[in-house]
Amino acid sequence: MKVEIRFLRTQNLLLGFAFAGLMLTVTTTFAQRLPGTENGEWRYLGGDAGHTRYSPLDQINRDNFAELEQVWRWRSDNFGPNLDYFSRSTPIYVDGMLYSVATPRRQVVAMDPATGENLWTFREPQTIRHQRSPRQAYGKGVAYAEVNGRGVIYISTPAFFLWALDAKTGLPLENWGSPAPLDGFGDSGSVDLIPRLVEDWGPWQDYVVAGGTYDPNYGIPRELGMVTASAPPIVVNGVVVVLVGHQPSYGQTRIENVPGDIMGFDAETGEFLWKFHSIPRPGEVGNETWENDAWRWSGDISTWAPASADPELGLVYMVTNASTVQSYAGHRPGHNLFGGSLLALDVQTGERRWHFQIHHSDQWNYDLPTPPMLMDLTVDGQTIPAVVQNTKQGLVFAFNRETGEPIWPIEERPVFQTQVPGNYTAATQPFPTLPEPVDGIVTNGLTEEYVIDYTPELKEQAMVILNGYNVGGLYVPALPFNHENDYANNIGCIGGGNVISHPPAADPSTGMMFVSHHRNCFAPGYMSPTDGQDRDNPNYATPGDGGVTPNSTPTTGTTVAAWLPGGGGGGLPTIDGLRLFKPMDNELTGYNMNVGRHSWSLPVGPTLNRITSNPQLAGIDIPDSGGVGFSIQMAMGDILVQTRSLSEGGIQNIPDAPLELHARDKLTGEILASTSLPAPAQYGMMTYMHEGRQYIVVQIGSSRTDDPAGLVALRLP
Repeated sequence: MKVEIRFLRTQNLLLGFAFAGLMLTVTTTFAQRLPGTENGEWRYLGGDAGHTRYSPLDQINRDNFAELEQVWRWRSDNFGPNLDYFSRSTPIYVDGMLYSVATPRRQVVAMDPATGENLWTFREPQTIRHQRSPRQAYGKGVAYAEVNGRGVIYISTPAFFLWALDAKTGLPLENWGSPAPLDGFGDSGSVDLIPRLVEDWGPWQDYVVAGGTYDPNYGIPRELGMVTASAPPIVVNGVVVVLVGHQPSYGQTRIENVPGDIMGFDAETGEFLWKFHSIPRPGEVGNETWENDAWRWSGDISTWAPASADPELGLVYMVTNASTVQSYAGHRPGHNLFGGSLLALDVQTGERRWHFQIHHSDQWNYDLPTPPMLMDLTVDGQTIPAVVQNTKQGLVFAFNRETGEPIWPIEERPVFQTQVPGNYTAATQPFPTLPEPVDGIVTNGLTEEYVIDYTPELKEQAMVILNGYNVGGLYVPALPFNHENDYANNIGCIGGGNVISHPPAADPSTGMMFVSHHRNCFAPGYMSPTDGQDRDNPNYATPGDGGVTPNSTPTTGTTVAAWLPGGGGGGLPTIDGLRLFKPMDNELTGYNMNVGRHSWSLPVGPTLNRITSNPQLAGIDIPDSGGVGFSIQMAMGDILVQTRSLSEGGIQNIPDAPLELHARDKLTGEILASTSLPAPAQYGMMTYMHEGRQYIVVQIGSSRTDDPAGLVALRLP
């Protein structure tokens, strides 16, 4: 018997509303409610299978929100020394229990939802593989499914094992998987993911032919690569889909690594079912986009962000990172599918149903940071099953999630080309005509409209400085250190920012989406030739192993990129500490996704003190521009629940910042009511109904030692 999947279809009458004279009428539609939040539950990291971070619960609402009280607080540092670690693990709530992970050990914890009491914990036995993992503290949670009427928790670990645990006891499942022959692993309940990942990979086969053997305690030999997991698996229609992570590409110097192939396993037995090659092999779609035979040895194409799914369509959706040595692409010319892509795979077979490459040949650290968001939209009177993808750049893409057809046209536009000898940049990059970007600077670049203008004198000084630069848009490559241009450097601008730490939310019943973002303009660092020197990052050596791997030679890659960052930092000058562009450091935008346009945009927080206290601005009224931190949010009932995440944004810079949780109007962004938090929030939040009472759980944490990462639960008196 396969995993039981339950569906709930509801009718939702969408509201008509007007903003600033622009009437955005949302018509009545019959919208699919993807499973996950029915009956007051929160079964997925993002609430439902579509990762909207939405719940229909409304016991807590705009009228009583200010009455919320803290009922319990849970500290993750009880499970390991992680005071300095932030947490990105949003709990799930299912069948009367809460589940999350904690600390770099990614320990699984089951909690009483009414009290926060620990009910059981599970910790994978220690291995050298875990010590070597480059993404220990980034586990974003767990997955859940029902197998033959039994609840099961699935977890992928930093050491790259998959575990299946009984949801009530935390014990590894009997007669499941094929555990590694390691101390403490027992005889059931886990799968070593590495052998299946590498078994058909050419460099691994060559290694075995040359006499190499596999050490399950150590993992992949360092000269071949390194692999881990950053996001939890997702269970769809009886299949556990496992995502893959690597050492961040911006920290790499070797061009070889293991491809982040996506794998599916049977939820009931742990049996291996299928694998999708994230770097296509000869004869597969996209292989021709890897010139120079780079497909043979290139790696990564990680799936950092969690996945989403439409069980009725039988599709799982995920987004990918770039390949190795992200800052330089001369060793891997071509568009490099399926890097920087949104993928829709058949969950039963792993076959690609459709894909869209959101950026070609990434060398800007523009990896897709947020899960694909699924909701039905009403566009020109037609109901469309949609998938929406937010990006670091500040672009928003929208597709029919069944067919992959763009909902609005997407244009390939010319972009700056590299001047670094031997490097590669794609001639064009895709830009959606709608939805509009989160910030106009994304498509316009640093035009005069966005130049600092607190005073006419400041604007004139800024324009003089900018005349010495080559001003571009999103895709601006680094220059050679000794370039001979008549300008200092290129300038690029983005509007999204690193939304890994502040994911968007949506209300599927109205087609509204809520995105946190900030503006940044920059001059990329210069690049210098490596002169043939091969390097490896010592941060990822095994402690005490002297850089030598078992069954292998001393570690470094066999080839290296011809150019790497290091010739100079680049960067933009300032005017007495004031940036050349108008700041917008923390902004929250509400979209009407039925028309692909903003409904409202608001700064979240005041302008930074270093701006308002600048002597050049004495006596000038400075508009709010968001300040430090990020906005994090969740949609529920008739409100948008929102707070400012300060633990990753530097609360030490604003020790008197109010720690508040807000209820906002979804259609205007207006704050309706507020309540206090005991510590700064971070990453996300969730809600559930337990024994007739609704709870909101907020992830909290701080760089201050008295506020370790953890959870706080609030409910009505």
